[in-house]
Amino acid sequence: MEEIKIDAYGKINLSLDVIGKRENGYHELEMVMQQIDLKDTITIKETDKDIIVDCNNRNVPTDSTNLVYKACELIKDKFNINKGAYIYIDKKIPMAAGLAGGSSDAGATLKGLNEMWNLNLNEKELMDIGVKIGADVPYCIMGGTALAKGIGEELTKLNSFSNKLILLANPNIEVSTAYVYNNLNIEKIKEHPNTKEIIEGVNKGNIEKVLNNMVNVLETVTINKYPIIQKVKEAMIKNGALGSLMSGSGPTVFGIFDDINNVNICKDELSEYIDNLFIVKTI
Repeated sequence: MEEIKIDAYGKINLSLDVIGKRENGYHELEMVMQQIDLKDTITIKETDKDIIVDCNNRNVPTDSTNLVYKACELIKDKFNINKGAYIYIDKKIPMAAGLAGGSSDAGATLKGLNEMWNLNLNEKELMDIGVKIGADVPYCIMGGTALAKGIGEELTKLNSFSNKLILLANPNIEVSTAYVYNNLNIEKIKEHPNTKEIIEGVNKGNIEKVLNNMVNVLETVTINKYPIIQKVKEAMIKNGALGSLMSGSGPTVFGIFDDINNVNICKDELSEYIDNLFIVKTI
């Protein structure tokens, strides 16, 4: 039986702006996404007919609500595949953390099934399937550094922002993305990221430009409900982070550092009240 293993990398937001709301209720976004080397691993084996999802984390649903299950179901239906798949998720990315773990798992599953069933789909075709599962899935398939617009599905690849030293701090709280967007008052947002400057900073390798313009407008809602996020951001800056921001709708906070000693000092301090801490790099 053929077995395919594929990495599913997490992401952070170097910026996240909400610039409007569509008639269908979805928010119009503009954000710079960055892949990190914190990853889940997806293992896929072919079965006779059923889709079976399994995971090392018991909190992860393994039924048809899982995005991995949905990815497999979509591929089977679209291409009339009469086989099934056993898909094992080795979970390292925290759940509901603003790091796109579920979306990345789904993207990796699409890539793996494309290979296993010899579908010969190119990246664009996989991304077109992925957007039916979730707005972040196409980005997770493409990876790297990208500008995302629309609901997150309109992607423009940017120059690499790789090899930056990052500390991730994930408070043990689950933030509902729906709650954050439902409580966001676009008119009351005082500070927006300068996305154009961030893109220029990334493309020209000017990290100062990136750091000086990083803003996540969703912090206005999430920090209000969970003040620990602000506490973590302040601890990171105090301990030498060049910049610190919440990723996605939270609650994970990241700091960009240029000195591993500062990272370790910051990690030690945060470990007094944060359990999930990861030293990672951008890729």
